[in-house]
Amino acid sequence: MIKIQPSPGAEEPGPKYKQIYLHLNRALDANEYKAGDKLPSENELVEQYGASRPTVSRALAQLELDGRVERRPGSGTFVRAQNRQDGFVFGLLIPGLGTTEIFEPISSGISIARVGGHHDLLWGTTSSPDAPEEEQAEQLCNYYLARRVSGVFFAPMELTERKDEVNQRIARALDEAQIPVVLLDRDLVEYPRRSRYDMVGIDNRRAGFIVTEHLMDCGATRIAFWGRPNSAPTVAARSLGYREAVRSRPERQQVETVVISDPTELSVVRDFIEKQEPDGVVCANDFTAAQFMTSLNKLGIRVPDDVRVTGMDDVRYASMLQTPLTTIHQPCLELGATALSLMLDRISHPNMPVRDCLVDFKLVVRQSSVSSYSQATFNQGENAPDGDIE
Repeated sequence: MIKIQPSPGAEEPGPKYKQIYLHLNRALDANEYKAGDKLPSENELVEQYGASRPTVSRALAQLELDGRVERRPGSGTFVRAQNRQDGFVFGLLIPGLGTTEIFEPISSGISIARVGGHHDLLWGTTSSPDAPEEEQAEQLCNYYLARRVSGVFFAPMELTERKDEVNQRIARALDEAQIPVVLLDRDLVEYPRRSRYDMVGIDNRRAGFIVTEHLMDCGATRIAFWGRPNSAPTVAARSLGYREAVRSRPERQQVETVVISDPTELSVVRDFIEKQEPDGVVCANDFTAAQFMTSLNKLGIRVPDDVRVTGMDDVRYASMLQTPLTTIHQPCLELGATALSLMLDRISHPNMPVRDCLVDFKLVVRQSSVSSYSQATFNQGENAPDGDIE
């Protein structure tokens, strides 16, 4: 750790935080601190500059925004390697980008994040737009290998039988080329196993718990979980959260029911309703929830009067469905910005431990889980669940 010698003099312009910011910035320009050096703690800077802690924190936050330093919770503030932080070219490897809902805003978050200077983001191209998704993903990987990109943001494939094989092959190719990888939303391996790559997402297990708990609070006592075959590992994590919520209230519900099937198959949905008689269903994501509610509607089953339904992700159409969907909102822009910070950290410190960066989510309550009477009650603030009410 380096101790700052002089404090800024009266000639420094502007408010106190800017005086500290300018003084530290000049010290960085003069190479008084080398890449990786740890700056004094906030408490030490408070003493040296005779300033309040919020003032010092604001100065450091501005330096971090400029990409000059990085602040690591629990560790301190460290100098970034400036000569390696500018001019990077990153690739987005997101199978089905353009047809997905959460990954477009996540990609936008990466693109607009003001972290570490200017970087270019490649959305990629494929010579076979009509080819199977697995083939397109590998073509895109080869394109990035040929471009020698600085890093790849990768959302592993799902909903295909060959997903694991293709995902692992892509990861090996990027490893062999020594191209850093940051995973978006999901891992390469089944939960709770963990791959060797950094990942940005939400705590899916807790999300499954929170949304199931909400259905219990709404009065549901026979809640099931529904996911589609060959889903991403996030679905397994969400289903475990569902199980934990059910077990946390044995007086409310005794049976755990996890269905992995196509929600558009009317015979499957009909059989499920007749045998299980659920009054609540936690769907693995909003797309599954929308398909499931469409099937219920065709069967003459009303949402939420007969069955309460929830999703996860809060995609754009979630609030525009015939029955607006209660769901877990993912802060996609923040996820993108966090992914970029994590990528820059990995480039600067290739040997640092693998990290999961979890961005907080919120429960958004809409009509699919709350009857008209209960909705009015929630809107009056009585027994409102932990989340937004729409």
